[in-house]
Amino acid sequence: MRKNGDMSEPALAPRNAFTGVIAVWATAFVGSIVIGIFAPEEWRIPWMLVGFGAVVLLSFAVQLWYGRTQGFIFRVASSVTGSLLLMGIISVGFGLAALIPA
Repeated sequence: MRKNGDMSEPALAPRNAFTGVIAVWATAFVGSIVIGIFAPEEWRIPWMLVGFGAVVLLSFAVQLWYGRTQGFIFRVASSVTGSLLLMGIISVGFGLAALIPA
């Protein structure tokens, strides 16, 4: 038998890669609700853009922290696209709520 040399052993139970995606989505959800509640109406959209920028940076940070190269682009794209849709739907909800007179 031949010796395999310095081969690395595969990870026994790798972490689930999509927990980071779901964590970013949860952050986007909570952030957009907080922005929608506490930001004044005229500043709501600029703060949503700042929040989305923070979510994009968080998405990169989480996926880089995960440390796995396979599917990196897919996971980051899923995080960012899902966050964009989620924040967009929530901002539409706040926009429609602003049209209703109190």
